[in-house]
Parts: sequence; structure tokens; C-alpha cells
Amino acid sequence: MTTMGSKELTFSIIGAFISTLIASFFSLSILTEEGLPMILASTGASAMLIFGMPHASVSQPWNLIGGHLISAAVGVSCYLFISSELLASSLAIPLAMLFMHWCRCIHPPGGATAITAVIGGANVHALGYGFLILPVFLNSIILLSFAMAIGTFRAQNPFETR
Repeated sequence: MTTMGSKELTFSIIGAFISTLIASFFSLSILTEEGLPMILASTGASAMLIFGMPHASVSQPWNLIGGHLISAAVGVSCYLFISSELLASSLAIPLAMLFMHWCRCIHPPGGATAITAVIGGANVHALGYGFLILPVFLNSIILLSFAMAIGTFRAQNPFETR
């Protein structure tokens, strides 16, 4: 892992604040308060990774976007097709991990995204697969945009063998 210099750390902290503020605003607008703490937990964890450990493989753009979208799809599917919330929430994380591994986009906060789709409440459930776009994809794009603007990412082939 590469350490950050003071200038990079300062820009990363500012980027994390601004991007999380904007993502939180849009999540609050979409979800109205129910389910909001859980989606913000996922976004906050992603911000910690991409701004705090920008050179780690789990922090790269494909991992961020792919990891969240795959996890959200798995979580929504578990909620829709498994009648037991206990079983659905228990399967969401390992299945998300499996699919992220297959697609080479491991992003640990995706686990929170997957479980949020299952236990996030009526507002999250009402979104169905729309949860992938609003708020998951939108939040990921907001974080990614700010991270790219401050130049925290290194060039990486998302399909390279790790």
C-alpha cells in the first residue's frame, strides 16, 4: 500500500466530505429517511476506501461501480425471491461476494449495499431493481467523479489478474 503525502491527504479529505455530502443529499431526497442510514453506511465505507486508500485494488473505479451494482442486484434479487428475510439477508452477502469475485470487482462496502436491499425497509423495497440506479449507481458515480477530479486513482486494467 502506498502512503499519501499531506497534499494528497488534504484533497482526499475534502473530496470525501463534498462527495459524501452530495451523495447523502440525493439519497435523502430519494429514500426520505427510511433506509437512509444503511445506504449512507455503504457510501461512507466506499468514501473511506477510495479517498483514504486510493491506490488499493478494492478502491479502483471498476471495483467501486461494479461491486456496488452487482451487490445491489444480488440484494434486490434475494429480497424478491427468498421469502425469509433472515435467509435472504444471510445469503445476500456471500452471493454478492461470489459475483464480485467472478467479475473481478471486489469492493467490501458492496456487502452493506447487498444487505441494505434486503433489510432497507419499504422505501428501498419499493424501488425494486431501480435501487441499482437510484441511489446506488448515482452515489457511486458521485464518489468516483470527485475521486477522479482530485486524481486519486492510478491507471489499472479492471480485468487484470490479481
